[in-house]
Amino acid sequence: MWFDTWSDIVRILAVGAAAYVALVVLLRVSGKRTLSKLNAFDLVVSVAFGSTLATIFLSSDVSWSEGVVAMALLAALQFVIAGTTTWLPGGRSVVTARPTLLLEDGRPLPGALRRQRITLSELRQAVRASGSGDLSAVAAVVLETDGSMSVIPTQQAGDRSALEGVARPTEGMR
Repeated sequence: MWFDTWSDIVRILAVGAAAYVALVVLLRVSGKRTLSKLNAFDLVVSVAFGSTLATIFLSSDVSWSEGVVAMALLAALQFVIAGTTTWLPGGRSVVTARPTLLLEDGRPLPGALRRQRITLSELRQAVRASGSGDLSAVAAVVLETDGSMSVIPTQQAGDRSALEGVARPTEGMR
């Protein structure tokens, strides 16, 4: 349990270092978007990379080459999905949900909160975390595609062009 053999340790050092280098190369080749957290799919890919790397490190049943192929496949799939969401009209809506307005002009939107399974307490927490102590001082709170909440203070709302494309309470929610 505490120690099996030196060959296992050497294998972890050699294969682990090689797998790490391969991951760094794959990430550099595939671009910054591969590890972004713009939506839930991106998060899944990041977790899958970590899981694959851990499997290469610790499982002698998985060869270095199999692990690198698995990581390359993840990078390729991320590239295809990101390309689909960027280049095809409507492609983004297949992979990600629209951001959703949860609060507008200081008023929580109960229907949107209910559909998104967000409590009023969680909404208030996001407002507090933004540095505001007054809901009426907030122009909007948006539940983003990555699950985070963006808080826009009334003073910084401007023409509200940043809210373009955000699902409003009267629109269909996802």
